[in-house]
Amino acid sequence: MDFDITHGSAILARTPATLHALLDGLDSAWTSATEGPDTWSAYDIVGHLLHGERTDWIPRAQLILAQADTRRFAPFDRFAQFEASQGRSLAELLREFTAHREASLDTLHGWHLSDSQLALRGEHPAFGDVTLRQLLATWVAHDLGHLAQIARVMAKQYRAAVGPWREYLPILDR
Repeated sequence: MDFDITHGSAILARTPATLHALLDGLDSAWTSATEGPDTWSAYDIVGHLLHGERTDWIPRAQLILAQADTRRFAPFDRFAQFEASQGRSLAELLREFTAHREASLDTLHGWHLSDSQLALRGEHPAFGDVTLRQLLATWVAHDLGHLAQIARVMAKQYRAAVGPWREYLPILDR
């Protein structure tokens, strides 16, 4: 499927509600569990999504649209959530993520982007030239990847408890 703002926005708009439905009010045994050392919990992932909402998607899109002399993106700190989320509740992170996402989507829709604008380029620090269309498609896939990651991390908490059914639950071994 080619990227389409309407289709992509439909996913982006649903991510906060999906996170709220899945995580809000759950015991921390679910939300702080990981897959092992150096892996992320649902809490960590929400913090990561919030950090991205603040510093990645819309700021990079603005940089591309400005087409100034400097179109190089600042590197994204994939681990900033560990410091930024410290001492904050999951409910607080979810509320803030929701507010930032709504503002991001308002900004995105307010641009009324044309195909020629979606073809504009920025410079990613690792990948080089990328288009606005690619950035926005990545935003959608990024959300979906982290939703799948949360489901996987949570499912793995019952890895041993499912007994012989594990054979039919590939999510437990990925």
